[in-house]
Amino acid sequence: MFTSLLLPVDSRSGSEPVILVLGDSLSAGYGLPPKSGWVWLLERRLGERRYPFRVVNAGVSGDTTAGGVSRLPALLKRHSPAVLILELGANDGLRGIPFAEIDANLTRLVRLGKASGAGILIVGNRLPPNYGTVYTKRFQAVFEAVAEREQVALVPRLLAGVAQDWGLMQEDGMHPNARAQPLMLDNVWPGLEPLIRDRLPAARR
Repeated sequence: MFTSLLLPVDSRSGSEPVILVLGDSLSAGYGLPPKSGWVWLLERRLGERRYPFRVVNAGVSGDTTAGGVSRLPALLKRHSPAVLILELGANDGLRGIPFAEIDANLTRLVRLGKASGAGILIVGNRLPPNYGTVYTKRFQAVFEAVAEREQVALVPRLLAGVAQDWGLMQEDGMHPNARAQPLMLDNVWPGLEPLIRDRLPAARR
């Protein structure tokens, strides 16, 4: 979940309400062919189901929750999202950033999003097993604690059913390959669709 820089991209133009994805390489599509990442697949699913939203991918490879805190205010001002997906924290865990700091940053991101009027979805992650059972459980618990305390939606594990299958991972063992992306979207969708339905334009309700 390192290297590369992907600037935020508006996947469609127009006046549709925005779904803003604030993430790291797992959202930025690190190592993937164009138009194969789960965020791009999300745009396609929205079109197939006639949800009038556009997606802004603000995924930056290597980003942390602290980086997200520094980037989010400008993104909120620019895009005024109806829904904010927070997919950050994996790099914090890999770098050994204290759990209290991750918690504080995630809380700040949620509250910034709430103050802008966005519906919030936290997307949690899991660290490789070599980090040890105790550490990985405490890491995952941070996402759960913030979501419960702030009363926002949570997808506990973006890579559920993916990280355990080496056939779905790139050679670095850290990043999912193109075959994994539909599964990742399927993991996100149950938490995201209720937020989308709540924020449909009035004419569509």
